[in-house]
Amino acid sequence: MLDESHKIPQATTKRLPLYYRFLQNFANAGQKRISSQELSEAMKIDSATIRRDFSHLGALGKKGYGYDVQELLAFFRKTLDQDEATNVALIGVGSLGSAFLKYNFHRNHNTKIILAFDTNSPHEGKQISGIDTYHPDLIEEKIKQYGVEVVILTVPSRSAQEVTDRLAQTDIKGILNFTPVRISVPEHIRVQTIDLSVELQTLIYQIKHD
Repeated sequence: MLDESHKIPQATTKRLPLYYRFLQNFANAGQKRISSQELSEAMKIDSATIRRDFSHLGALGKKGYGYDVQELLAFFRKTLDQDEATNVALIGVGSLGSAFLKYNFHRNHNTKIILAFDTNSPHEGKQISGIDTYHPDLIEEKIKQYGVEVVILTVPSRSAQEVTDRLAQTDIKGILNFTPVRISVPEHIRVQTIDLSVELQTLIYQIKHD
C-alpha cells in the first residue's frame, strides 16, 4: 500500500480505482505497455493529470517506454488491497438499496455486500438477492458476527444520524452515505457522502453555463 507518510491528494486517490479498472481492460486486450496519452484517451482524463497522479505514487514508468501494464496492475492491486476482501453491509433496502444488492459490485472480486438490514425483514432474517437481511434491531450484533468493515447507508434522512450513532459503537471503518444528511462520526470512521440530487443539480448548472 501507499506510504502513509506521503500524503496523496484526495483527487488523486479518487482516481486510483479508475486507473485499475482501465488497466484491467488493457491487460485483457493483451496490451503489454501503455503511454499516458493512451490512458488519457481511454479514460477521458488529461494526460498531464495522469502523469502528475503517477508521480505522487512513485516512479511507475520509463521515459520513452511508457508504462508496463502488468507492473501497473500489480502496483494498483497492492495499493488498493485488491487481494484482501472487504466485507460490506447495506442498511436500508428501498429502491436504491435493492439496486445495490442486485448489482453487488460484480466487477470487484474483493468487495461484496454480505449483509443487509431493513425494517421489513424479520429478526430471524431472510434473503434478498442472495444476501442475508435482518431487522435493524440487530445491527450491532450482526455487523460484529459478519466482520463488516464498511457500511452503505441508504436509509431515510430522518434515520441517518440515529443509525450512524449505532454504527459508531461497532468496529466499522467507513460509511458510504447516500442520504442528504451530513452525518457526524468519530474520528476513526471515514465517511464518503454521495448526494445524487446535488450531483444532478451540479450537472444541470454546468450544462446551462458551459
